[in-house]
Amino acid sequence: MDLITCFQKHALNKSDFETRKQHFHRERSRLQRLFTGLCLLVVMCFLVMWSYMGNERKKRPPPSFLSQHHAERHNSSNSSSSATINSEVSVTNNSQSQSPISSFYFEFGISLDDYSRLQQAVYWAEPDRSITNVSMSTSPAHTTFIIENLKDSYQIGEELFVLVHAKDFNNKSKSYGGDFFQAKLFWSKTKASVFGEVVDLLNGSYSVRFLLPWDGEAQVAVRLIHSSEAVQVLKRHRDTDSNRVFFNGYYEGPGPNKTRLSEMVKCNVKWDKNGLESMGTGDCCCEYTDPRTRETWRCQRPKSLPCSALVYHSMGGYRNLLTNEEKKLMTQTNKDINGDKSIIKIYNHQNETTDVTEKCHPGLHTPVPAGFYLNDVWTSFVCSTYHFTTQTTTKCLKDKHIYMMGDSTMRQWFEFFVKEVPTLKQMNLHVQYQSGPLLSVDVENNIDLHWRAHGVPLRCLKTAVANLHYISNEIDDLAGGPHTVIMFNLGPHFTTYPLDFFTQRVLRIRKAVLALLQRAPDTTVIIKTVNTGYKDIFGSDWYSLQLDRILRWAFQDVGVYILDVWQMTACHYNKDNIHPGPVIIKNEIDILLSFICPE
Repeated sequence: MDLITCFQKHALNKSDFETRKQHFHRERSRLQRLFTGLCLLVVMCFLVMWSYMGNERKKRPPPSFLSQHHAERHNSSNSSSSATINSEVSVTNNSQSQSPISSFYFEFGISLDDYSRLQQAVYWAEPDRSITNVSMSTSPAHTTFIIENLKDSYQIGEELFVLVHAKDFNNKSKSYGGDFFQAKLFWSKTKASVFGEVVDLLNGSYSVRFLLPWDGEAQVAVRLIHSSEAVQVLKRHRDTDSNRVFFNGYYEGPGPNKTRLSEMVKCNVKWDKNGLESMGTGDCCCEYTDPRTRETWRCQRPKSLPCSALVYHSMGGYRNLLTNEEKKLMTQTNKDINGDKSIIKIYNHQNETTDVTEKCHPGLHTPVPAGFYLNDVWTSFVCSTYHFTTQTTTKCLKDKHIYMMGDSTMRQWFEFFVKEVPTLKQMNLHVQYQSGPLLSVDVENNIDLHWRAHGVPLRCLKTAVANLHYISNEIDDLAGGPHTVIMFNLGPHFTTYPLDFFTQRVLRIRKAVLALLQRAPDTTVIIKTVNTGYKDIFGSDWYSLQLDRILRWAFQDVGVYILDVWQMTACHYNKDNIHPGPVIIKNEIDILLSFICPE
């Protein structure tokens, strides 16, 4: 009996053990499933958060194209091939992250390829070392040029090559590029000249290519406009103190006892970087945002008048913030370079002609050189141009509504027509002449000629704010058509501002022009490029060249005329002047009229 009881107890214990074992396995399996589920939940949460952060990165505006480009140059070797590759890599990598350029550029139809070309257009080589002494900079006295493979004589249409060798003040050869040279081929007796194309070899040497376009003699002239070290001074001040040119805003309004209150305050572009943020934020200022361009002009808040009382605008002044070392670098500006003064003999044994037979039409490419002077007459290589008399000028302008917008160099064209066409009578609109608007009318020939300034920023005498209109708004308000001619320029008043700011202004005008040509494709649109002239910290030719490249980049495929005055002013014998002399203006007008009346 005891044995049976013992076996029964053993059987019960074994059964209980098996039951507990099965329960343990069930609990372990359930815990494993729970743990797996928790792991999956954590992974899913991580993926959601990662996706959200990625979307936020897409929404976040990218850095300016210049800051990106500066980083590329900093990380690249100093050669043209690597610069191009780095620019392409930057855009490719940005494409992969899906945030290459801000929505602003997409809004204006700018593709990734367009954006890359813009970066390359404004690229400029930099010194590859720290400049600790002015003596390390390029010396115009020690820098020389030679004519490569000089021959006894040349045939019209051949090319001549010149090599510039840059040296510092210790007569040591430079090993990096970035110097800003201008070169021309000329012969004073026949008032002949042609622009030379300078190519930076990025090793301290520069190659210059000349076309030999006239029958006779010629010599080479090369100028150092700015050393590579001075260019960095210009760039630094554009990037850090764009407020070195400032403006005045004049507020007027009723005061006590029928008096008039007036206050003058400082104004400038609202651009909260590049030194322009120094004006202040919050309640410091009155802001005026154009509803169409979305550009904002900002003035210090007047003490006793409301923001709505802004009536007039004028140039305020200049702040020269250069250090002593920077001033020394800027003194070596616009200096002639010593070199081979050999007389080049050019013949026309084969009766070659340099005349271009293609009629002028929109969208033409501007070659280098774009033409040449001979006896003070410019022959264009862009298209077939004519030399207009008073009678043919009047005939060309007959039945035309001509709208000129831009700065004082565009106003020179207005003044030329008023003087050249005796039947054009200028109206007195009782406005500030420097800013306009100006109007001349020829009732007999049904011509109306308009000029107005391009809007703020504008360095001018005291003028009514209401008369300062943005170019893009003006173009949007024109119907266009076969009798409408629109011409504009931008440049000298934008030299101290960030390139991002200028690019946005240009792209808004581009958008307006595209819309105009869509509603009225037979409208004639002509863009006058920037011309040479200024050589200082407030308006250097290097600044102007950068703006000129952006302007050409923006309109290269729009179907407009581009009138190149950069080469025409750079190679002429007249002294540098932002306002070219009468000879140059007459030649510019001949090209302009050839665009308007190509037949």
